[in-house]
Amino acid sequence: MDALERAIDMTARLVAFDTESSKSNLALIDFIEAYLREQDVPFVRAPNAAGDKAAIFATIGPMQDDGVVLSGHTDVVPVTGQEWLADPFVLRREGGRLYGRGAVDMKGFGAAALTMIPEFKKAALKKPIHIFLTYDEETTCLGPLELIARLGADLPRPGAVIVGEPTSMQVADAHKGITTHLTRVTGHEIHSANLHRGVSAVHVACRLVMELERINEDLRRAGDPSGRFDPPYSTIHVGVIKGGTARNIVARDCEFEWEFRALPSDPQMLAYDRLEVFCDELRRTIFAPFPKTGIVTETIVEIPGLSPQPGSAAETLALRLARRNATIAVPYGTEAGQFQKAGLATVVCGPGRIDQAHQPEEYIEISELAACVEFMKGLARELAA
Repeated sequence: MDALERAIDMTARLVAFDTESSKSNLALIDFIEAYLREQDVPFVRAPNAAGDKAAIFATIGPMQDDGVVLSGHTDVVPVTGQEWLADPFVLRREGGRLYGRGAVDMKGFGAAALTMIPEFKKAALKKPIHIFLTYDEETTCLGPLELIARLGADLPRPGAVIVGEPTSMQVADAHKGITTHLTRVTGHEIHSANLHRGVSAVHVACRLVMELERINEDLRRAGDPSGRFDPPYSTIHVGVIKGGTARNIVARDCEFEWEFRALPSDPQMLAYDRLEVFCDELRRTIFAPFPKTGIVTETIVEIPGLSPQPGSAAETLALRLARRNATIAVPYGTEAGQFQKAGLATVVCGPGRIDQAHQPEEYIEISELAACVEFMKGLARELAA
């Protein structure tokens, strides 16, 4: 069986584990540990606080700094409510494609890296290749943080990180940051006939949403100085709003969930800070007579963006291996920003197209997986030279 067929077989094995973000990934991690032991590859396992998930960091080659990390996540998005032609956790091979939840996002990349371990070992590497598999990428991107903090401490500090999210094997050096917030408004409840004696949490929440719309319009006008992103500006989106008790009661409570997708050049808390200025004015005016009222915004998730680092070790290496002449920017968030925030040169480069991710009948082209295998063969040659 050649390397590509082994990668397809490993993809099938990984897809078979239901690792939706709301569920444990430990069965998958146990499988990978057993495989690493068979290959006599040292690894470190890092469980989360609850003990129901874990990340894993394996090293092939010398235990020293300046190697290359191949990073991917083990969690997948839910299949509930989606129409699949067959079991989404059984890989299906049809017409040059591999169908299954996580096939492209991103168990195919992880499978290719694991499959290549025997090739990496044969290459007599002078610098190590690390395989780093994480959890909770689809929700918080916090899964790799513990092990990232150990790089350069009790684990080797790599010279480059390649995050294998689907880019059609193009090299991405930039993506937006994502910050999600929950804003809660507490009003003064009263009969709606006496509206003037209360404060409606629903009305105030609507004013806040409209203020976010105004901020969004300012961002749209400011645009994207780099000219690389689509849409070409930072964006604000309110996804969920709920509140109130009845039509004839001035609402005491209302809350809404919103997100800010920031260009790498914009501060991640820009929208939050702008909204707080507006909130402070409301606190000084309509809320002042009512001590038990107010507005509180909680930051739920903060995923750093990825900023271009022209000429970095990661960019130079990935462009050479992928045989590309230029980098791209991608519209989605990844764990790459977490690595870059820790001072590590990082790019995103992996098999498949992002428009297949999260979809029913998710698939990866076998040709894309083949290109990824060739990329990793080139990496082995590079680090053995």
